[in-house]
Formats: sequence, structure tokens, C-alpha cells
Amino acid sequence: MHAFRSHTCADLRKENVGQTVRLSGWVHRVRDFGGVVFIDLRDHYGVTQVLCDPDSPVFNGVEKVRSEWCIRIDGNVKVRDESLVNSKIPTGEVEVFVRDLEVLGAAEELPLMVFGNQEYPEETRLRYRFLDLRREVMQQNMKLRSDVVTSMRKRMWDIGFREYQTPIITASSPEGARDFLVPSRLHPGRFYALPQAPQQFKQLMMVAGFDKYFQIAPCFRDEDPRADRSPTDFYQLDVEMSFVTQQDVFDTIEPVLRGVFEEFGGGRKVDADWVQISYADAAQWYGTDKPDLRNPIRMQVVSEHFRGSGFAIFARLLEQEGTQIRAIPAPGGGSRKFCDRMNAFAQKEGLPGMGYIFWRDKTADAVAQELGIPVKEAVAKLKSGEVEGGMEAAGPLAKNIGPERTEAIRQQLGLSVGDAAFFLGGKPKVFEGVAGRARVEIGNELGLTERDRFAFAWIVDFPIFQKDPETGAVDFDHNPFSMPRGGMEALQNDPLAATGYQYDLACNGYELVSGAIRNHKPEIMFKAFEIAGYGEDEVRKRFGGMVNAFQYGAPPHGGCAAGIDRIVMLLADQDNIREVMLFPMNQRAEDLMMGAPSEPSNEQLMDLGLRVLPRED
Repeated sequence: MHAFRSHTCADLRKENVGQTVRLSGWVHRVRDFGGVVFIDLRDHYGVTQVLCDPDSPVFNGVEKVRSEWCIRIDGNVKVRDESLVNSKIPTGEVEVFVRDLEVLGAAEELPLMVFGNQEYPEETRLRYRFLDLRREVMQQNMKLRSDVVTSMRKRMWDIGFREYQTPIITASSPEGARDFLVPSRLHPGRFYALPQAPQQFKQLMMVAGFDKYFQIAPCFRDEDPRADRSPTDFYQLDVEMSFVTQQDVFDTIEPVLRGVFEEFGGGRKVDADWVQISYADAAQWYGTDKPDLRNPIRMQVVSEHFRGSGFAIFARLLEQEGTQIRAIPAPGGGSRKFCDRMNAFAQKEGLPGMGYIFWRDKTADAVAQELGIPVKEAVAKLKSGEVEGGMEAAGPLAKNIGPERTEAIRQQLGLSVGDAAFFLGGKPKVFEGVAGRARVEIGNELGLTERDRFAFAWIVDFPIFQKDPETGAVDFDHNPFSMPRGGMEALQNDPLAATGYQYDLACNGYELVSGAIRNHKPEIMFKAFEIAGYGEDEVRKRFGGMVNAFQYGAPPHGGCAAGIDRIVMLLADQDNIREVMLFPMNQRAEDLMMGAPSEPSNEQLMDLGLRVLPRED
């Protein structure tokens, strides 16, 4: 028999009854019934119940084992009494009577329990990650991650791509985040960098003629952490192709990702139609460039209904250049209680509140006031049909702008009795974020957002440049290496109106993919950087390798990168990316388990020709 096991803890069935077996694993749970000890023995594959009583030669030893001890047992497979069958696990019809025991690794008092669903502070979980990872949900998450990566690889190979590995130690390159710098021992005072992405290398591979590349690539960015982003490193499905259009990239990556979501989505609906929405429309309709389309609410511009109206705040606001009023429809939100809740939400977001209108059936009070009669008489007239109840608009805004404007708003938004609308105004860049979050909150509160669905949208036509409202300086708004729509001509006309062949894929409120058709023509690249205030010498200094390569017959090329961590987070139905990463950093970018970052020794610093200066706070 094997030194440690003849079967895993998921293998045994009724057909094994009577066999002598050897199992190894962790003590998941101990139940001592005073004469009979039951142990749920767990390994990576499953759980088997083992039991022991005084008839066993190792009963005294079994009585001493505790949770999370690693043990080996030999024993006989028995069928469970019918009343004791556990249908929740594959091994639930059998149990193993222990004849021999070896403690492979005893455990001290546990800082967190593996059995059960207790909640522990994240700091505790990350400090003892090796224990946290033993929990069933974490085992499932990590297996899911491994399976997703395997599926991605196979799907890419199946459509004619090859996987290549690009360097991990490279030169610093500004790509939108801070680099992790690596000091050079052989070249004192000079530094390598960990790649933020394989961007330049994969483009150079297209110049080298490799045509179709992919890689499950590690990326390193010194970023501020948040729930859906690691502060140090992450993995992406990195893709690049030559002689392709933007639509070719979409047509290539869509079946790969759709297949992954269908395979691992647990039966949730995966949209077949992946719509394409311009960046400008996404900002206007959803207040974000990563909209959650499971929520059907679409914001609309309603400025004309408030221009010159009795609502002075909005009317005066619209006299300023570049301002507008947007409405967030709220089907089913037509009550003062709901409107008050949404105002409380707005106040948490730092606003004094949101203007609102809601539509309701005309009340007896309103009829009495309108006709100058007692309320009782108004009730009688409504009941008899002598007076029509109809619909009325309520809320401070409705009173200020009057019935005609209110009705025009209702018709534009397609609302009716029992519905509401909320309003925000100002310069769109300032209020769009809050409006987008309010849209999400309204969709969740009213139960409009479909939960069991993956809804995808390509966000396209990103602006290339933006103007600083204070200084008037023009700089890149997004990726500086995207090919402008219209090429050189677009840059020679109005650069601020220029959009690029740049795109993101949004799913359920998260950005999953980012990519572009690359600017492979040096003259267009130099022009783009010139508009943003960078001379040709500066461009050659920063991106010399790529600029040099593009002078030797660069093909049109483009690609994208899909964030593996976020994809697995969605598939695992988790809200925090650290739940699907084996050994993540905490919110302060610290590895509590391994003690990173750590202070270097004097010998290490001397070897690198470095000295650490105290930081001035």
C-alpha cells in the first residue's frame, strides 16, 4: 500500500465496502459521543467520515486529535446506516472504521477556524492565508481560477494563437500607473522596472512578424488598492494580432470569453449580443465607461425643460457654458419615502440632495383644493366618476416648473403613475460619477437589476485628448498609442474632437478588457505627442525601442488584455478580488504572511550602491 493513501477523501463508495484503505488529510471536524469518535477527514478532493471506538487499537490516539491536525488512517470501509446517510457529499453512504493512526502534523491552537462559516477580519485571514485557503469556498475559488486559465489557454490555441513569454525585467515605461523599480547591481544608480503590461513587447512581436500572440501575463503596477484591483500585481489574458481591424479583435475575443462565462457561470445567462456603445453615450446614459447593463435605467438630458423655468437653481446653472441637467428615471419609485431614501444616498455622496418628481394618482385632497370643496365631497365625486382622478406630479420640482414642463419630462422619460425621476445638474464631468452611482443604487433598490446574468458591452471611440479646465493645457485623455479615427487628418483638424480606435469591454459594472488598434505610423505618433506637449526627442527617449521598430515596416496591428482576476471574481460571485487570488496583499500593499515589504540589510544596500533616506512626512 502507498505510504500515505490508497484513495483520496472523495473516492470511496458503496462498492468499496469491506476493503482496507488508507487515507491522509486534515481533521475537518471532531464529534466525540463518549465512546465513539467521528472525524470528518478532508483533503483537496473531498471529505470522508471516519470513526473509532474502544475496539480499535488506536482509540486513545484518535481521542487526542484536534481540528486541522494532518493525519493518516488505515481502516475498513463500512456502509452507513440508512438513517445516517449524508446525501450532500459523494462519500455519504460509507464510513471508515479506524484501525491505525499516524499523526503527520499536529496543529497548534487555531487563529481562525476552517470548519464553518465564521467571519474573520481580513488582516487575520491574510496573515494566516495558508489556513484561510483550506476553507471550502477558497478551495473552490482557486480551483475555478485554475480551470478558467486552462480554458482560456485551450480556446486561444484552438483559434490559431501561440503563447509566448515576454521579459519580466525591463525598462521603465509610463503606462498610466507607477512602476516597481528594481535597482541594478551591475549598473549602480540605474534601475530596471517590472512591466506594467507586456504592451511594447507584444507590439514589437507584431513588427517581428509573429502575427498572433497570447500570454497569461503577470503585470506589476504600484497602485492604490480597491476591492476590484490589486495594489501590486495581477494577471491578464494578453492578446495581439497583425493585419486586423477593431471588429476583428472583437470577433476573436468574444467567443473565447463567452465560452468561459458559459462554461463556468453556473447556469447564469450570458448575453449573446455584445452591444457597442460610444464612450460619450456611455457617460451620458450611465455615468460611467463600465456600465452595468443588467440595470435597464438609462439617463437622459432634460436641460431644455429647465431652461428659463421657475426652478432658479437649474435655470441659473444652465446660463453657464458647458452645463446640463440630466434625469435618472426610476420606474416604480413613485413614493415620497423612496425619494427621501435617494436624497439620503445623495447626501452620503457629498451632495445636498437630488431634485425629484414622482407621479401618483390624483388624491381627494388635490381635487378638494382644485374645486374649493370639502374633502368628503371630493371623495364622493371621485367615487361616482363625476370627477376624474387621473395622474398628478408631486415633489418640489413639479411645483416650481409647472404642469406643462413636468408633463413634457414625463413623456420624454416614458414614465407613468407610480414612477419617479431624479435630477442632477452642472458640468457633466463633475456630476457624472455621482449620477452613475445613483443609477446603480436606484436599480438595486427597486429590484430592476437582473442578478443571474452577465451583460457585456464594448465601449468604443474613446477621446484621445483632454483639456485642463484651469490651465488650458492639452494632454492625453486615454491611451496615447491608439490609432486616431481618421489618422493624421483627425489630429490636424480639432484634436479635442479626435477619438481613437480604443475600446474596453464592460460586464456587470466592471471593466474586463481594454485594448486598441495601435498607432503604428511614427509620423502620426509624433504628431499626437506634439499636441500633448511632447517633442520628438522626448518620444524617442521614452519609447525608443518601439519608435525605432516602427521605421522598419510595421504592420497594422491591435489587441487587448482581459483581466483574469476580475473575470474569476465575477464567475465566483465575489465582491473582492482578494477572494480569488492565492496570496494577495492587504489594503496597504503589505504581505502580512511573508513580511513584505521588508527592510534591506546594509550589505544588500552596499552591494547595490544605494542608501535609504528617512522619509519626511
